[in-house]
Amino acid sequence: MKELYPCVCGLDVHKKAVVACLRRIGEQGRIHREVRTFGTMTRHLVALREWLRQAEVTHVAMESTGVFWKPVYNVLEGHFAQVVLVNAQHVKNVPGRKTDVGDAEWIAQLLQCGLLRASFVPARGLRELRELTRHRTQLTQQQAAVANRIHKVLEDANIKLAAVATDILGVSGRAMLEALIGGQTDTAQLAELARGQLRGKIPELRVALEGHITDHHRFELRTLLAHYDFLGQQIEALSARLEEVSPRPFREAIALVCTMPGTQARSAENVLAETGIDMSQFPSAKHLNSWAAICPGNHQSGGKSKTGKTRKGNRWLRGALGPMARGGARTKGTYFRTQFQRLCTRRGKQRALVAVQHTQLTAIYHMLKHQLPYAELGADYFERRDAARLTRHHVNRLERLGHKVTLIPIGDAP
Repeated sequence: MKELYPCVCGLDVHKKAVVACLRRIGEQGRIHREVRTFGTMTRHLVALREWLRQAEVTHVAMESTGVFWKPVYNVLEGHFAQVVLVNAQHVKNVPGRKTDVGDAEWIAQLLQCGLLRASFVPARGLRELRELTRHRTQLTQQQAAVANRIHKVLEDANIKLAAVATDILGVSGRAMLEALIGGQTDTAQLAELARGQLRGKIPELRVALEGHITDHHRFELRTLLAHYDFLGQQIEALSARLEEVSPRPFREAIALVCTMPGTQARSAENVLAETGIDMSQFPSAKHLNSWAAICPGNHQSGGKSKTGKTRKGNRWLRGALGPMARGGARTKGTYFRTQFQRLCTRRGKQRALVAVQHTQLTAIYHMLKHQLPYAELGADYFERRDAARLTRHHVNRLERLGHKVTLIPIGDAP
């Protein structure tokens, strides 16, 4: 293999140690290797950086092992021509020769020959936004788990509030839960706490609120509601922090993405925190969808196509695209809804939602690249796309049913 860079370094990163292999092209093209082991404390990583700078290293590569690569990347970032983070699956060593030194040497050799594909590592500002959105997503999931636990406690107490009220943690539901915790057992008075449209279900509420609630249930409900409220406060704090630290271009990109049907600001924030707003890093929309793993898999062998299921990809991005796709599929009179319905009957709901996610991510790519709002294709797009073929199809069906069809354009009708 032909070497492209004169002096490089491959790093095998672990929790407590970093094995570094410096690989240099010497006189007459001979390869010189030097292997050293450093600790992972900041002073040790600074010593690693100074050693590499003195050796005039230009390119450094390391595996993306969990979160252990982050301290190393933070110290090396900006001090070399390129610091490459690679997927560990892409740099597997030869079986039977798995050692830390062997891994570092193999990474250095692949790097020097230009055979490594760098993973996408956004700028520090975007990485901080990404950490905030991911933290908020985790808290939202925890809040949903607490809400499910409240449902279970009510079921254990024979209270079927969830069978009547859509949201037991809404204004009416919270008032009833607080009354139950306070010791109220009169179902008539509890049902009178209903507000809005729920007041039309007061007779059903009186029956649903009959149960056998004990002090144990009241204690659990009290602690769960307190936990639920605490998580809500933390989510609001993270949202406020995001609004505070988001740069103006990022906020403008969110507003642009929100012009797409079914898209909410929080979903747009989560998506753009993962992809970034600079689409020049992706050569095309297909590359973006492939990086996000929102496309069919490609697995062929012996001229035959094997499984075509999607890869795992970025779970945070997929988690953000899911609600966005469901929102688009529920919006009437849109291309997304028509696309979902066409595919749902043949391929199922999950595959149809993945197709909608693919379309939405493609739209986001072009919207951000060209700085244009979303242009709706319309619910009748598939009919307009090939109107002649659709006309022939329906005429043939009518003729098979025994009808003679004569088509008269609307403009020529009497």
